[in-house]
Amino acid sequence: MAFRNRVALVTGASRGIGKEIALALGRAGLRVAVAFRTNKLGAQKVLSDLRAVGAEGLALATDVTDPARVKELIEAVAKQFGRLDVLVNNVGDFVWKPVVESTVEEWNSIIASNLSSVFYTTKFALPVMRRQRWGRIINLGAVGAERAFGQAKISAYSAAKAGIVAFTRSVALEEARNGITANVVNPPVIDEKELSLEEAQRLTDVRFPVGRPATGRDISEAVKFFASEEASFITGQVLNVSGGWML
Repeated sequence: MAFRNRVALVTGASRGIGKEIALALGRAGLRVAVAFRTNKLGAQKVLSDLRAVGAEGLALATDVTDPARVKELIEAVAKQFGRLDVLVNNVGDFVWKPVVESTVEEWNSIIASNLSSVFYTTKFALPVMRRQRWGRIINLGAVGAERAFGQAKISAYSAAKAGIVAFTRSVALEEARNGITANVVNPPVIDEKELSLEEAQRLTDVRFPVGRPATGRDISEAVKFFASEEASFITGQVLNVSGGWML
């Protein structure tokens, strides 16, 4: 997979899945913009790791729930690198509460973080990608989102992730003739310890038919494929990277 001169922007890239995606893209040869909200130290560590593998990086503080700041973010990436080829929307907060106990503020915050943010980044990235006649938009959903799968105590999160699937497919239809694809990668529960693949393979997790917990690397490899030239004929699709969970 050749990524010569390509530029990626990964939101929520200072830790967890976002960090693994940023590093995977960097190792593949992309220049990577690492977007973060408050974890500056984490973002700086990701930049250091990118440089260690020979990749060029840029860390940018932002709030993806604020459209004005998102516009500034996209402009900063385009100014620094001259282009933007791959957009990975990874941000997504949630609150573990039943509907009756959830506040209006919590609902709005979760929808803004998970769904509205994807609209903002996509809206401002598309003009850049259209000028290039090339682009890859990869949104992180959640396992079962394509089936509008509900789960108790995370109603807003579930609704937002299902919304991401519909939004992504709409973008795929609108932008196909412009050389831009849009796809969704659905991760399962990821261990907060950020396990390596080798560590995960030594553990047993009965939730996953493959027998081990998921890692950020599992997700990042799927994202890297969707970002590639080889995936140019794949758009509007949802890939569950779940080890067989919730089939």
